[in-house]
Amino acid sequence: METGLGKLLQPRIAALRVLVVDDDHYMRKVVRTMLMAIGVKAVYEAPDGIAGLEAIRRENPDLVIVDWEMPMIDGAQFARMVRSPGEFPIPDVPIIMLSGHGDRWRVVEAARIGAHEYLLKPVSTQSLLDRIVAIIGQPRPTVTMKGYYGPAPRKLVVLEDNRAFD
Repeated sequence: METGLGKLLQPRIAALRVLVVDDDHYMRKVVRTMLMAIGVKAVYEAPDGIAGLEAIRRENPDLVIVDWEMPMIDGAQFARMVRSPGEFPIPDVPIIMLSGHGDRWRVVEAARIGAHEYLLKPVSTQSLLDRIVAIIGQPRPTVTMKGYYGPAPRKLVVLEDNRAFD
């Protein structure tokens, strides 16, 4: 992402209300520090999936950053619960999935359950900013198709030799 777009979006970044859901207190603090470094003023925290679901209802955040691995309700279950229109009050909130695992199946699964972005730990401030800029700078409409509810899939770029890249 070019830094020009990030600068252009700075007022919108500053106005974001971000919820960080992670069972690791240290990781929540690290993500909060990064968010504040890029200009986010309102950061809320939840220590587990249940508290995270309640915090979404209470705080109505513009963005949720959730850890994949948590006890009881993990990030994948959390995303599925949020992406339940008719059952959950704010099913369209953008979700960034955080994980210590870069396995392709996890990235695919995160997209399949409606996460907007996937970030691998350790997270850099720049990569976090890039994902936020992608979400607010190039918003994707929410769609419902074949049991899926979430952001419209990204268009594939097809090269002349018919290889496809996301």
